[in-house]
Amino acid sequence: MDLRVLLVSVLLGLSRAQQDGNECTKASAQSCGECIQAGEKCGWCTDVNFLKQGEQKSTRCDEVEALLKKGCTAANIENPRGSVETLRNQSVTNRKKEQGSLKSDQITQIQPQELRLNLRSGEAQKFALKFKRAEDYPIDLYYLMDLSYSMKDDLENVKNLGTQLMSEMQKITSDFRIGFGSFVEKTVMPYISTTPAKLLNPCTSDQNCTSPFSYKNVLSLTSEGSKFNDLVSRQQISGNLDSPEGGFDAIMQVAVCANKIGWRNVTRLLVFSTDAGFHFAGDGKLGGIVLPNDGKCHLENNMYTMSHYYDYPSIAHLVQKLSENNIQTIFAVTKEFQPVYQELKNLIPKSAVGTLSSDSNNVINLIIDAYNSLSSEINLENSRLPEGVSISYVSHCKNGISNTGEDGRKCSNISIGDEVTFDVAITAKGCPNNGNPEEIKIKLLGFTEEVSIKLNFICECECHKDGRPNSQECHFGNGTLECGACRCNEGRIGRVCECSKDEVRTEDLDANCRMDNGTDICNNNGDCVCGTCECKKRDNPEERYSGKFCECDNFNCDRSNNKLCGGHGRCECRKCICDANYTGSACDCSMDTSTCLASNKQICNGRGTCECGVCKCSDSKFQGPTCEICPTCPGVCPEHKDCVQCRAFKTGDKKDTCEKDCAYFNLRMVQKKEDLPQPNDQPFINHCKERDANDCWFFFTYATRNDSTVEVHVAEELECPSGPDIIPIVAGVVAGIVLIGLALLLIWKLLMIIHDRREFAKFEKEKMNAKWDTQENPIYKSPINNFQNPSYGSKGVTL
Repeated sequence: MDLRVLLVSVLLGLSRAQQDGNECTKASAQSCGECIQAGEKCGWCTDVNFLKQGEQKSTRCDEVEALLKKGCTAANIENPRGSVETLRNQSVTNRKKEQGSLKSDQITQIQPQELRLNLRSGEAQKFALKFKRAEDYPIDLYYLMDLSYSMKDDLENVKNLGTQLMSEMQKITSDFRIGFGSFVEKTVMPYISTTPAKLLNPCTSDQNCTSPFSYKNVLSLTSEGSKFNDLVSRQQISGNLDSPEGGFDAIMQVAVCANKIGWRNVTRLLVFSTDAGFHFAGDGKLGGIVLPNDGKCHLENNMYTMSHYYDYPSIAHLVQKLSENNIQTIFAVTKEFQPVYQELKNLIPKSAVGTLSSDSNNVINLIIDAYNSLSSEINLENSRLPEGVSISYVSHCKNGISNTGEDGRKCSNISIGDEVTFDVAITAKGCPNNGNPEEIKIKLLGFTEEVSIKLNFICECECHKDGRPNSQECHFGNGTLECGACRCNEGRIGRVCECSKDEVRTEDLDANCRMDNGTDICNNNGDCVCGTCECKKRDNPEERYSGKFCECDNFNCDRSNNKLCGGHGRCECRKCICDANYTGSACDCSMDTSTCLASNKQICNGRGTCECGVCKCSDSKFQGPTCEICPTCPGVCPEHKDCVQCRAFKTGDKKDTCEKDCAYFNLRMVQKKEDLPQPNDQPFINHCKERDANDCWFFFTYATRNDSTVEVHVAEELECPSGPDIIPIVAGVVAGIVLIGLALLLIWKLLMIIHDRREFAKFEKEKMNAKWDTQENPIYKSPINNFQNPSYGSKGVTL
């Protein structure tokens, strides 16, 4: 049972030790650069004389506090920190619409615009981004319409859309442009009929339709609403065979052909209007098209020319291109297909879905509502991060609402003029990209403005620049003396690069690592490297082996109260080096005597010695922490009564031996007891009141001074009892007897009255309960008898 308990204790000890390990010591860093990459708390000691015999080079790397405890001064600790530097910080625009319009490049909605971050591994660098939604911000809107035959009645209503929409949008911004494009389907089977007649007119013979096409840019973005009406009114409906349309091809071209569409660096809106579903990546195989969409612009004469060559884009591909080009999409679809496009909207950031009436007569209200919804939501997005770099956001939105995680990128219900902030933290792990600078972008989805962040990685210490290649201190130039340690050249090993991997036999070196010609290499506490012991590391960074043969450690010293060296010293080579005022093998013996002071300020009450802060009582009668408790001893007053009485009054049991037995104190006589010393005069004093043989009280004080002398003060005036007064005593006795007699008579009379009343009550009760009286005597017999003569008329005769 004891063995199992011991095993559990050992395992628990190992578990605690493993938990105590830190990322600095676990990294086994061989250079300052490796050390600071291990974690943000790691420091490197550059003191050349820091390492003790047998300690590894990696011992220089530890948490800063641990290095200070090990004796490395703060001036010799390399611990570079990261920083944030603002390169461009133009204030956000505060301007009213009435103050006149500005160009888009003159409006600032996000601040700051450019930063430089110096990143130390594990240390987050934080900064704040401010966003303020500007008033009268320019808008570009491109209307992309499905011109398949089912949209014939919708086209009629869209023909006047330009001027009407321009009029409504003027209420939001004074700088508004509009464009128009249309799409049908890929011009191959089975999406359209490829017969010559159907290629000319895909509709029925009584309908005049235009030839089918994939996508056509009818009108690039313009501020002339009338021009929009004019060109759209010339458009004709076309037709195809299947229900889903080729709208994804059109969206891709609108997104990537920025120059031909005429997109500016302003708010970009794409209105996608249809009454059908969509084809996506993979559907092109039906027409023999297998090449993935390349995401590039292929507009010639405003027509998409590669629809027969490239497959439809995937949803993810569309999301990427729309995001890259800051385009916000509004899906204006009929009620039948709203659920489909609602799911699509969930996959495309900064997009909205509106229900289009059967003839598109509500399209203006739909666009206005969707724009207000999109522009009221702020969503941060960052470019691809280098490997080993992470980023986190905390948003501070309206009404004091703060969010973290993915919601930390967003703020909702933002009106014009509202200001929100985002706390951004960027952290690097290790040395990303081999220490080469990187640049990332943070932007707001749907907005063209972005924040440029240059990342510099701290991969080396400052002392690295002062390294001395081929230093003589590294065994005749076999390494670089850098940050207090040798960084060995290729093929060299050892603390000071004193060995070559190829020239040294292991057997010869191992002999130098055996203590006293023993068999154990480095006492099994280390490895023999180049003929020198390099001691193993413990999981607990506070514990370490040292010594030429790793024979020493700082954790196997004697313990007291389950603490190493009693918590009052340090363990060096398995021996305790005690702090001041402590001694003993486990530093558990305190040399401080304050704990031994008795209440009379004497050490151990003058009846013992103070050893290790504990009293050892020399008189067996006394005990307690300060030898003040004596269970078998009389009190101070009775103990010294006889000596005080004989010296002060020449009486008592010791009057004959007074000079011999009672010379141990100094006697001081005072007149009255009120003249005796009070506790305020001498804090450690005993006041005594004792009776002599004549039944008189005498008063004295007993005090022990700091020099161990005893001083007794005695009051000369005694308190003797006076004789008894006979007359009052006799009178009192007589009166008492009389009073007692009267009391007894009264008690007897009271008892008799109570007894008589009880007897009378008992009589009355029995009388009430009687069942007969004198007229109903049960033994009474009447003297009158009645007889009847049977022969006389049935009349009886009374005798």
